[in-house]
Amino acid sequence: MSRFLALSAATASIAVAFACSQQTSNAQEEAPTPPESGETVQAETPPEMPEGDGQQSIPSMMRATGELLGDDGNAIGDINLVEGPNGVLIEVTIEDGSLTEGWHAIHLHQTGDCSDTGEYKASGGHIGKIEGGHGLLNTEGPEPGDLTNLYVASDGSAHYETFTNYVSMSDILDDDGSAAIIHEGRDDHMSQPIGGAGGRVACAVIE
Repeated sequence: MSRFLALSAATASIAVAFACSQQTSNAQEEAPTPPESGETVQAETPPEMPEGDGQQSIPSMMRATGELLGDDGNAIGDINLVEGPNGVLIEVTIEDGSLTEGWHAIHLHQTGDCSDTGEYKASGGHIGKIEGGHGLLNTEGPEPGDLTNLYVASDGSAHYETFTNYVSMSDILDDDGSAAIIHEGRDDHMSQPIGGAGGRVACAVIE
């Protein structure tokens, strides 16, 4: 019995020693070989990202701007336009004391000309003029230059933002440009030819 126990103990000792030698050997194999003196070590090149990894580039957006002139020809604010994938976002800022309180029509006109101060008829008609088709509520329209009304506060200022997909920036920035016109009254979006909006009280050449 004692001889059997001694043999078993010896066998176990050999197994433990073999396992330790295997771990030491593996550790030596995995350890990187240190570079010799003066040798340059080159870093591993990271793997290339596969195509179609879900990242999409954002397309550049066309922008335009214009300075709004009041009926005396002085600057009263500005208009900024940004074209996105689905239409044009328009923002208008008007300074205090510039216009009368209440609703005012604003339209995009076909010619970038505000040279006839106070009249502003050199800007022509609406972009994409449709005979009998003016108005956002018109079954025969709307015209591409039609926009929602803006509201001027009691101090004569306004901050206005609207969006349209009836017109593109290429229409706005064509060879003869275009203009934003603000009228003295609101647009009822039905009456011809300008929704009963009245005279033109502000103009901006969009460029």
